[in-house]
Amino acid sequence: MYDCAIIGGGIAGLQAALQLGRYMHSVVVIDNHAGRSTKAKKYGNVLGWPEGISGPELRERGRDQAREVGVEFIEDKAVSAAKSKDKSFSITCEGGQVVQAKRLLISTGITDRIPPEIDGLRQVLGSAVYVCPDCDGYEIKGKKAVVLGTGNAGAAMACVLQYWSDQITYINHEPEEYVVSKHWETKCKENGVTIIKSRISSVHQVDSERLSGIELGDGEIVEAEKGFIAFGGSKAESDIAAQLGVERLENGHIPVDGRTKETNVKYVWAAGDVAAHSQLLTVAIGDGAQAAIWIHKSLQE
Repeated sequence: MYDCAIIGGGIAGLQAALQLGRYMHSVVVIDNHAGRSTKAKKYGNVLGWPEGISGPELRERGRDQAREVGVEFIEDKAVSAAKSKDKSFSITCEGGQVVQAKRLLISTGITDRIPPEIDGLRQVLGSAVYVCPDCDGYEIKGKKAVVLGTGNAGAAMACVLQYWSDQITYINHEPEEYVVSKHWETKCKENGVTIIKSRISSVHQVDSERLSGIELGDGEIVEAEKGFIAFGGSKAESDIAAQLGVERLENGHIPVDGRTKETNVKYVWAAGDVAAHSQLLTVAIGDGAQAAIWIHKSLQE
């Protein structure tokens, strides 16, 4: 039996694993290689990395560090979790492996909705097209930028981004299914945001970090250097937490104690984007470390 099982090997999970390993606890990370950090081609807002670092590289470095202090990894998806009579946890993986642990950290992140029919979008996601304005709003400073989205979600994102640039165009990719409300139409107009109601065909790029334009369904090209997505429907991957009776908000995120990061279920913690917090890499690092500190304290009881 492990001292702690961590479901999710993103940034929060890896930081927690590293910290717990340094406490000399037996730790296993169950990771199916999903989440935003697998797609981020460059984090530009991390202290000490002025040239930026990609999510995959940071994850690999974190894994190497964690292995050096004895952390184990299972390359699989956790599909169910249950609490035993002895208050330990039993986690079953998709491949059939069962893991038992005294403590559990859930760091399963968010899955963003990315329409598969838009050619070229995934190739520039995380380097020229972004998801989080707090993380990457600065990247569009003074540039011609476009929001690829749907309905009010895209309109709201466009208005937020106007803080960094006054050259924002919002393309509502699914105008029939997701109508922009009068409120957000007015907000966009007040902020100088142009709304285009059209299906998006493809994303064109100059290079990995710069767009040339967005091609619409009728062949028209909307010029842009940078972009953001806001298609709505992003999913906090908290279903496994619900199996344990963990409280979730309406949007699926998990509320945690601000000091300890523990959930309402004793000995279950949550950290990273699945928790209710600002979705910054640096915040995820802090959350993972903080959760690990309190997991360690609980194991000393």
